Amino acid sequence: MKVIVTGATGLIGSAISRVNASHEIIPLTRKSVDLLDFNATLDFLAANPADALIHAAALVGGIGGNSLRSAQYFHDNILMNTNVLEAARLSGIENLVTFMSTCIFPVDSSYPLTVEQLHQGEPHPSNFGYAFAKRMLDVQVRAYNLQWGTNYKILIPTNVYGPNDNFSLLEGHVLPALIHKLFLASREGDDFVVWGSGQPLREFVYSEDIARVSLRALERELNGPVIVTSEKETSIKDVSLLLAEILGFEREIVFDTSRPEGQFRKPSSAEEMKIHFPNTEFTELEEGLRKTVDWFVSRFPKVRM
Repeated sequence: MKVIVTGATGLIGSAISRVNASHEIIPLTRKSVDLLDFNATLDFLAANPADALIHAAALVGGIGGNSLRSAQYFHDNILMNTNVLEAARLSGIENLVTFMSTCIFPVDSSYPLTVEQLHQGEPHPSNFGYAFAKRMLDVQVRAYNLQWGTNYKILIPTNVYGPNDNFSLLEGHVLPALIHKLFLASREGDDFVVWGSGQPLREFVYSEDIARVSLRALERELNGPVIVTSEKETSIKDVSLLLAEILGFEREIVFDTSRPEGQFRKPSSAEEMKIHFPNTEFTELEEGLRKTVDWFVSRFPKVRM
């Protein structure tokens, strides 16, 4: 099967290429095509006939990026999703997998998170622009499948991390930002300052695990978005301590409670995942962090940040 992968050099896109064993991957990168340009996107798909498409490209970030650029996060994501799905349809690609995130759920959702709650309230104010754009991806996929008979589907990973992430100190997600910050503190002999109290909990999932599920999803029809989670919650404090151990950091770890820290927790239901993707295996957090830290250290400063 020929599979176009958007965001092919990013967190999930690059992981797909690493774990793929049976498909011909056609990479679509930011350098080759601007997905904000519909005609350029359509031209690429027309010039590269494929059986399926995995849409992993997105403008993503942590609290800092979402707070600073909420309008751009909304604009770029809703335009990318609109362009890619429509170009795929016009190119005859009926099999497509794309991604949302558990951070787009209503702030007052009941736990564990289930897809039925996705549109039942406002998202957390720290990322509302991104959240509403991603929610519209669910609307677009449902509408396309209904009107055009396509087999478009959505996976909702929890907090994904791994090589080729955005390690920006200001705009990156919590884990890549922590890795970068800790690396600099270790190199410069400074304390390791972590935003917030360290008490919030997250379900971290290694990027290659999500890549394997996305390739399995190509072979299935889903009746709606599917949350992909290990169901294991880890506090920001515990993951900070684990990173310090991996890097051999011996100075003080300071939790700056004057800084924002987002939602306290957002545990997710794995019921649908276990139905559609039984026997899904997840990389242990320590193993995934060691691989990610080794990748980052060996390439610094030539990483995305």
